[in-house]
Amino acid sequence: MAITKLTLSADEQTVELAKRIASEDNISVSKLFKELLNDFSKKRKKEDPLLERYKNMEISEDIKALKGILKGKVPDDVDYKELKWEYLKERHGL
Repeated sequence: MAITKLTLSADEQTVELAKRIASEDNISVSKLFKELLNDFSKKRKKEDPLLERYKNMEISEDIKALKGILKGKVPDDVDYKELKWEYLKERHGL
């Protein structure tokens, strides 16, 4: 993926706010902009009721019992529901 430079205009308060938020999250303003845009885009997408049902399904105790077997190979902050959602989207070609 090629990186393209983008120049944005904003009032001084907005620029300072963006810098402060990015600094608090230890990320660049560019990364903050990218994350905000991606989050905004996800919220605008229409959800498929069937996929929503799968996304919100409870994970069985048998599967939960496997948690930790990859200790150190998967970051501690992994959202397993999000991983399951991504897997289902990929598996069903969505």
